[in-house]
Amino acid sequence: MMSSVEKVKILVVGDSGVGKTSLVQLICHNEPTSNPGWTIGCSVEVKLHEYKAGTPAEKTYFLELWDVGGSTSHTNSRSIFYNPVHGVILVHDQTNRKSHQNLRKWLAEVLNKDNMKLLGNGYEFDPEQFAGSQVPILVIGTKLDLAESIREKGVSRSSSIAEECGADEINLDCQQVKSLAPGSTNAVKLSRFFDKGHFSPTLDRRRFGKNSHVD
Repeated sequence: MMSSVEKVKILVVGDSGVGKTSLVQLICHNEPTSNPGWTIGCSVEVKLHEYKAGTPAEKTYFLELWDVGGSTSHTNSRSIFYNPVHGVILVHDQTNRKSHQNLRKWLAEVLNKDNMKLLGNGYEFDPEQFAGSQVPILVIGTKLDLAESIREKGVSRSSSIAEECGADEINLDCQQVKSLAPGSTNAVKLSRFFDKGHFSPTLDRRRFGKNSHVD
């Protein structure tokens, strides 16, 4: 019965142009997007996920992937999309080091969604603050095909926000379906992240009834 299937809300955030829309299309529809438009506000895609597939604990629930527009002009208004939060996918462009550095600001923005007007653009992510939130995090680097051709030898991963949060990290090409092929390392990490979202401490377990909808 669809009415008994639970849903989990996953935020997909990162700078404009890093490939969030293409990523969501690949995850939810298993197909690439040749010419994605700019996201204004937020776009929502839905995917069915099998929790602990193939085990006695297996169950099905809806994943809502909220692709949040990255324009800096909407910083103070997009907090309306951040509640409740059951998981966060931080997306950066591997050919753009600044987009990776900005992931700390994106996570800080999500964690401080109730105080956006007070934070300002200079607010930085505090690892100690995250330690108390227990929100599942996944870091995804896009445009792997381009990054491999212009890789900078001096790029260091030691300060990666993925390491600071104890999160998994995936690097992929959103134009290649094989990037998330079943059984691949990337697909396993993604499924594991979605499983964590089901039992996130902030989980608001609303039901998908026949009158439910996504605005």
